[in-house]
Amino acid sequence: MYAILLPLNKFLQCQRKNAVTAVTTAVAFPVHAAVTWLLVSYFGLGVIGAAIALNFSWALVVALQLAYAVGGGCPETWGGFSSLAFVDIWGFVKLSSASGVMLCLESWYYRVLIFVTGYIKNAELAVGALSICLNGLEMMIPLGFLAGTGVWVANELGAGNGHRARFATMVSTTTSFLISIFFCLLALGLHGRLALIFSSSKAVDDMSVLLALTILLNGVQPVLSGVAVGSGWQALVAYVNIGSYYLIGVPLGALLGWTFHLGVHGIWAGMIGGTTVQTLILAYMTIRCDWDQEALKASNRMGLMGSSE
Repeated sequence: MYAILLPLNKFLQCQRKNAVTAVTTAVAFPVHAAVTWLLVSYFGLGVIGAAIALNFSWALVVALQLAYAVGGGCPETWGGFSSLAFVDIWGFVKLSSASGVMLCLESWYYRVLIFVTGYIKNAELAVGALSICLNGLEMMIPLGFLAGTGVWVANELGAGNGHRARFATMVSTTTSFLISIFFCLLALGLHGRLALIFSSSKAVDDMSVLLALTILLNGVQPVLSGVAVGSGWQALVAYVNIGSYYLIGVPLGALLGWTFHLGVHGIWAGMIGGTTVQTLILAYMTIRCDWDQEALKASNRMGLMGSSE
């Protein structure tokens, strides 16, 4: 389903039809809840039932968005199937592959740290607490800014507006950072009650300071990743991710977690170290970027595609 859903999302986002993705997800959510209860609780299928329910829900979202896109909702951008879709397909494949590697390296980084956490003392509690903090509390808003910034910067560069792409970067970074400051202070101020959203355990609450730092850092890092996606720097950022995450973050987390016996707190601190290095490198790349030159490159690519058509 993701192979269809993600391109559909980008197709709609590039036309500022974010309301469509929001509405289709909102429609699918109660259906997902009902199907999950039916398969997991009523029929007792457990994890298999949860997986089936998830697949069913994604299929519903895909069907709704696809029906909108090809059923007349995008008259200016969808004129039916055409062989022109394969123009410059090799360039598209290279860019998509680099983007996939870049995002996979970043996503796997967090999964590796959760996996490593499973080998420390009180592993079940530690893994649960870390998963809740990373996935439930600090990932969703930054991911939204990553997607939005990537689309905005790409649109401006494709239109040949280098100064507006730079402006989009500044606005997105500032807005995301201000929001992260708010949630950072919220995490610190409500540390005594933060865990009650998900669990009665104090394990999540004990990591509120690290959570606050991560939220603050992620007010900048995903936006810069979005700039990289919109500018076509995916291949370069993939190398940055390898060095920052796997040569610094993971070894540092393992060192602090086991050698210094800091447990999940040490592993998370190592993660923050790797993310900090990546953020600094991306910030340097963004500050040093010649936006007019990037816009010229994008315009040239658009010209080549136009001539091919």
